[in-house]
Amino acid sequence: MNIGDDMSTSAEKFDIDGFVHAIESNYRQWNPPVITFIAQRGATPFQILISTLLSLRTKDEVTAKAAQRLFAQAQTPEQIVALGENEIQKLIYPVGFYPTKAGRLVEISRIIIEKYKGNVPDDLDALLELPGVGRKTANLVLVEGFRKPAICVDTHVHRISNRIGYVWTKTPDKTEFALRKKLPRRHWIKYNELLVAFGQVICRPISPFCSRCPATRMCAGIGVTTSR
Repeated sequence: MNIGDDMSTSAEKFDIDGFVHAIESNYRQWNPPVITFIAQRGATPFQILISTLLSLRTKDEVTAKAAQRLFAQAQTPEQIVALGENEIQKLIYPVGFYPTKAGRLVEISRIIIEKYKGNVPDDLDALLELPGVGRKTANLVLVEGFRKPAICVDTHVHRISNRIGYVWTKTPDKTEFALRKKLPRRHWIKYNELLVAFGQVICRPISPFCSRCPATRMCAGIGVTTSR
């Protein structure tokens, strides 16, 4: 049996229910991801979409403050268009690539008004047609905006799913498709939220806190060379 076969067999035997339960049981000790936090405060699907776009390549605390400033002035596609690109830039600074994002928010808002009568579509393919919306953003909007089963794979979900030995993939997109095939649907909505919080605090990219990990006994530790 070659290495690929070994990994495949290990992944098939992995207790994903036990892993999710272990993470969820300790989840309250960690801060929720910023988009989950915004959703829990009653954000609309449109605000979830805008917040997710703001969050790309931006720290959570910066995203949260920028979204708060923006939504204090505009909360609908019509209000975003009326606000204008220059004013949006001032409100969302210093999120990453804020000039580009300001223009993108106006562009997407116009499309939503003209094509979807002001409502964010709740369909993956339709969301992916919006400029600047990739699979991670689209899936997160489905989960947090509409509570529809979807698998959002960011760097944390990709890293941890491979680290524990549940999947064996090279990119986030490939991780998403692998998880779609094997992750029980009952875990889809919560999976990103749990793993992002877990990855930010415990299962960090470098030197994770394995001594504090509630799932350390079931983790294969793939790629981990040092831990705390």
